[in-house]
Amino acid sequence: MQFPETLRYHPEHAWARIEGGAAVVGITDFAQDELGDVVFVELPEVGQSVLQGEVFGSVESSKSVSELFSPVAGTVLEVNGALEDAPEKINDDPYGAGWVMKVQLAAGFDPSRLLDSATYADQVGAD
Repeated sequence: MQFPETLRYHPEHAWARIEGGAAVVGITDFAQDELGDVVFVELPEVGQSVLQGEVFGSVESSKSVSELFSPVAGTVLEVNGALEDAPEKINDDPYGAGWVMKVQLAAGFDPSRLLDSATYADQVGAD
């Protein structure tokens, strides 16, 4: 399993790539592996406010339906509409084409409160 060092991680299996005052958000390689084949993604609305650690959508797989928890706080700028027709992008490329949303970070949001890749890998028991 991969946990890129350039990303920050939330304990509920989401990642964030901080890009200035915004963040690209998705679910981790561990999460997509545990879910199995993703068949549907419920995306948030553009303009919706999200809070760190709060539910912003869900993902349905061949095994279950799981809530998606935001690793950051802010306002949704964009969603990955490609997931509506091809939700399997989350399985195929969780850190690239499988991204879920882009968020304008809330004033004062501190990305250092998120986990680094080594800490997240330890949390999920990955080598």
